[in-house]
Amino acid sequence: MGVSGVGKSTVARLLAGELGWTMAEADQFHPENNIRKMTAGTPLTDADRIPWLRAIRGRIDEQAGTGQNLVLTCSALKRSYRDLLRRARARVRFVHLTGDTATVSERLLHRTGHFMPPELLRSQLADLEPLAPDEDGITVDSTATPERIVHTALATLAIGPQT
Repeated sequence: MGVSGVGKSTVARLLAGELGWTMAEADQFHPENNIRKMTAGTPLTDADRIPWLRAIRGRIDEQAGTGQNLVLTCSALKRSYRDLLRRARARVRFVHLTGDTATVSERLLHRTGHFMPPELLRSQLADLEPLAPDEDGITVDSTATPERIVHTALATLAIGPQT
């Protein structure tokens, strides 16, 4: 989880590969209207995000029904969003990637092929509610290498490949 540009997709791919788990991108669950709004530089509202989050939770439930684990990228900016995701039929844990605004902005400026424009970073930062101590997850600085982030996540969360 985290704002756009912190490296969620890169870390998730490595984490899923290391664990032998399926990976999914939350961006794939956005309704077309959300993508149009973001592409136009319009921040999403809670009302825009709730159906998207429900679809993501549905994907978690679907995967849980197969008995397989899932690594899923999702901004999950607010506690209420994470609470909705945690109501899935599986244990949902978070790796919150953080980074200073300048570094994240720079990454966004050089990113290609994504509908999220760099101008929306400010609105995401305004919405961001960091993980609280009672939430199941960890916070990791995204300026570390992706490999280091994965190592930290695996060690801290004490998870390993699915057997």
